[in-house]
Amino acid sequence: MEENLVIVESPAKAKTIERFLGKNFLVKSSFGHIRDLSKKNLGIEIENNFKPLYEVSPDKKKVVSELKKLAGKAKTVWLASDEDREGEAIAWHLAEALNLKEKNTKRIVFHEITKGAILKAIETPRTINQDLVDAQQARRVLDRLVGFELSPVLWRKIKPSLSAGRVQSVAVRLLVEREREVIGFKSVSSYKVTANFDVTSDKGKTSTLKADLPKRFKTKKQTLEFLEKCVGADFEIVDITMKPAKKTPSPPFTTSTLQQEASRKLSFSVGQTMSIAQKLYEAGLITYMRTDSVNLSDTALAAAKAEIEESYGEKYVKTRKYKTKIKGAQEAHEAIRPTYLSNHKIKGSSAEQRLYDLIWKRTIASQMSDAKLEKTNVSINISAATEKFVATGEVLIFDGFLKVYIESTDEERESGDSESKTLLPPLKVGQNLAPQDITATERFSHHLPRYTEASLVKKLEELGIGRPSTYAPIISTIQKRGYVIKEDRPGKERDYNFIVLKNDKIKAAKKTEIAGTEKSKLFPTDIGMVVTNFLIDNFKDVMNFNFTASVEKEFDEIAEGKVDWTKMIEKFYSPFHARVEDTIENSEHNNGLRILGKDKETGKTVSVRIGRFGPMVQLGDAEKKDENAKKDENAEKPQFASLKQGQLIETITLEDALALLQNNSNGRLLGDDPKTGKQIFVRVGRYGPMVQLGENNTDKKEEKPRFASLRKGQDVDTITLDEAIDLFKLPRPLGDYEEAEVIAGVGRFGPYVRHKSKFYSIKPLDPMQVTLAESIEIIDKKRKADKERIIKEFPDNDTVVVMNDRWKKPCVYYKKKYYRVPVDTDPETLTVKDCLKLVGADVTKVKVKAKPKAKAKPKAKTKTTIKAKAKTTAKKITKK
Repeated sequence: MEENLVIVESPAKAKTIERFLGKNFLVKSSFGHIRDLSKKNLGIEIENNFKPLYEVSPDKKKVVSELKKLAGKAKTVWLASDEDREGEAIAWHLAEALNLKEKNTKRIVFHEITKGAILKAIETPRTINQDLVDAQQARRVLDRLVGFELSPVLWRKIKPSLSAGRVQSVAVRLLVEREREVIGFKSVSSYKVTANFDVTSDKGKTSTLKADLPKRFKTKKQTLEFLEKCVGADFEIVDITMKPAKKTPSPPFTTSTLQQEASRKLSFSVGQTMSIAQKLYEAGLITYMRTDSVNLSDTALAAAKAEIEESYGEKYVKTRKYKTKIKGAQEAHEAIRPTYLSNHKIKGSSAEQRLYDLIWKRTIASQMSDAKLEKTNVSINISAATEKFVATGEVLIFDGFLKVYIESTDEERESGDSESKTLLPPLKVGQNLAPQDITATERFSHHLPRYTEASLVKKLEELGIGRPSTYAPIISTIQKRGYVIKEDRPGKERDYNFIVLKNDKIKAAKKTEIAGTEKSKLFPTDIGMVVTNFLIDNFKDVMNFNFTASVEKEFDEIAEGKVDWTKMIEKFYSPFHARVEDTIENSEHNNGLRILGKDKETGKTVSVRIGRFGPMVQLGDAEKKDENAKKDENAEKPQFASLKQGQLIETITLEDALALLQNNSNGRLLGDDPKTGKQIFVRVGRYGPMVQLGENNTDKKEEKPRFASLRKGQDVDTITLDEAIDLFKLPRPLGDYEEAEVIAGVGRFGPYVRHKSKFYSIKPLDPMQVTLAESIEIIDKKRKADKERIIKEFPDNDTVVVMNDRWKKPCVYYKKKYYRVPVDTDPETLTVKDCLKLVGADVTKVKVKAKPKAKAKPKAKTKTTIKAKAKTTAKKITKK
């Protein structure tokens, strides 16, 4: 029997802590969260004061069972999950799920995994902080309510399978608004003038002095007029000013600043940074990595001072105590730092070593002296002009913290611009300068930079949206949902004017540069822009930056015990739910449809919209059709074409759309099929990109062409003939299950398997590689899910069923349509008559299913019957 059981979240953390505790302690891991809101219905009893309905995750049942046994044998259970709100909630869930008694349960927290910190925590335990738990519960419940209520609205009004989140949708809005600023930006050119002068010292040594004209000219004409004034002019130094300056180190890392700097210096994604930092923390190498505090403990300050004195000398020491400027900072009580500053290097992967090195340098630099500089400005007079050239230089007098660390920035500069300051040659007032050359370069104003992951985190923090533990999930979620893509985009060639004055002669030339190159930037997709537009139009409060930030403040107040979390949820939910209901009933379908104009040749409407398979242009048939109208078999079908990379619904022109349609009308010829000799094309159809075997023809007697959808990752611009031929191998038989064949294929809704005339989606599996075993698992899982949707069936009437719809709302299913059950009605109490009244059917005309008649006893087989059957069997064998 173990005297003490310590429970932490991760095995790595457990292994590290176990080294510091004696034999009387058994350290086990919960492997993260063990419970979450139930996925059945909403997982929240709204009418019961928003009571959360928690359930143990299926993959954690074995873990919980083992921990429960060990807890039952231990005298004391120590809950040692992380010290933030999420960690507090994990401790609370453990206590609830394991049925721990309060007198035998102790909560311990620490911000670093060192022997001293762990033993101190054991000496100073506390109880679970219910206020912190409630703050985390409020966040989880609010996010579930928003997600579960908003997502179905998007499914109905825009496109199936979309989802929305309280914070994620606001983050996408930031990207969409920045993209619109970029699209609407009109670049303006101006001319930057730079002069290079020969400077000769008293000893006869010649060096170059570079000086810029502070003023920029708007036109080429103005620039030429200025350069003409400089022909034969005298250039004299009229003023030299020198001023002392200093640079101060940045504070030690918070979660946000670590994510930003790791992105700039190491090219790590936000998620990658947090994953590596988690490993460093669990290995006892750094302090807790989810924090918005810049404070360092007295122990850390003393260690930093000793390390700096030993490594660099006493003059490099300057102890600093930073204060957190962010309101509501609460995640932890110290900045991210190495646990032992004497460890300059660590063992581990290359990524772990690089991130640790960054943290170590930033921590040490924060406690070092300012860098001292001397800045010099030199003013140069032009005899024939009123303008003056200015040269600037910078001399580093004392390097201070720069000896260890220089912080990066997100600023983007024009090509040709530089911020570097150089050491100036010896100069004096009244000195005449001889120009080597004077150049004027046409430069262009630049739009605000698109967001990187790092700069988006910075913006979210500035607006008070999210907290240290949520930045990485926000950014990964918006990318997974397809609202945002992170990628590099090549620049485009741009001509610019270049004018040079040399030897009193002016020459003008055209030069070319690459402009607009984007590296690792976040771009909103078409669907991201359409969803954002819809949410802003219909849910202004949820999409408001100030509202989202105010919700975070309310979470902080709950954590401080100032606000009841259920009242906070109630205040939000009532108007929000009413708005959801109103939007479902009254708002128009919005798939981003834009009418671009008419095609001159056909007179048909050209439009662009979100289709089932992404953004597409369409020729003809753009209007919404009456569902009850009879289908015209002879009506000409519309043409489709997918948008290319970089093209957006909001900006594509009629000319671009017609070009796409023209390229797609006949498709791209890939080659001939070696078996049939028929041509194979690739193009975009109504249901997405596809390959076509055989040409289109109007003769009904001729064999129709065959079609096959492209697989995930394939593109109409890059697919090869061999890849296209492989697609016609589908549908592919996999084998038998329940005495029926299972077939894999690709249809209008993506990859599937077919079994007993029913189709089952196999996304994201490849239909060319999916196995029979995988297919059977998918079939059984879908059957089970369908069965769980059924709330009530009626044996004497199979025309109606009470079941949950795709949005997990109770409905009556009647004649292939769903009818929502009123909120105040218990669906399990409905009768057949209740259901029929709800759907508006005439109760008297609905027939009740007759009870099946008892089966007659089978007749005894006669000799004649047996002989006849034997003959039939013999014939079949002969044929085979």
